Amino acid sequence: MIEFKDVNVVYPGGHRGLKDVDLTIGAGELVVVVGLSGAGKSTLIRAINGLVPYTSGTLRVGDDVVDPRSKGKLRALRSRVGMVFQSFNLVTRISVLSNVLVGRSSATPTWRSLLGWYRPEDKEIAFQSLERVGIVDKAYNRASALSGGQQQRVAIARVLAQDPEVILADEPVASLDPPTAHMVLQDLRRINRELGITTVINLHHLEMARRYADRVIGMRSGEIVFDGSVDEATDTAIEEVYQRSLTAEDVAP
Repeated sequence: MIEFKDVNVVYPGGHRGLKDVDLTIGAGELVVVVGLSGAGKSTLIRAINGLVPYTSGTLRVGDDVVDPRSKGKLRALRSRVGMVFQSFNLVTRISVLSNVLVGRSSATPTWRSLLGWYRPEDKEIAFQSLERVGIVDKAYNRASALSGGQQQRVAIARVLAQDPEVILADEPVASLDPPTAHMVLQDLRRINRELGITTVINLHHLEMARRYADRVIGMRSGEIVFDGSVDEATDTAIEEVYQRSLTAEDVAP
């Protein structure tokens, strides 16, 4: 479970990224966060794993309070909370398998990670992760040789190799064409269903949110202004979130 209690994020200069956020995400839920650019979607997700430190309130992941001041606690948290970025964040000059094995770093002695001497059981986990996203045949290819959609699947496999309790995905399909975007979101939903991993995704397009989410969160100016089921996330409800009429670009890519 992820629990925000009266959480605020204030950036240098005084801008409030989150304002008095109260939110509970149940174990195993797939939640999609929607909102216009600057609404606070990325701040919300990045607060969960401490990439953005919150300035007041309480934020818990499971039984543990997220403590941005403690490097040790953040390392332990990030071993349990996987992150998928819009830009993939792969080392493109090395192989797909080597990229996925990075996900085993928290469970591997530092000297082994530095030398790339991963244990056979770690390699087996990496292969299983690639199998789950359908690109195990690319294991020995350089990451740079893959398409954008394939690279994002490698990023998801790297997260899976962590054996995470939570997956955060910050605009994971923003740079992908619509058919590839749907394939990536199908992977995330299937992983959520099969493994029961709590999943929080930021998306821009409402149609995708409705198609893949269990629950939709709407944000505006750092506040949660909508929290409901997919059926409740009607055009009218989201127009209230955006405070304007929806465009074709808002609804579908």
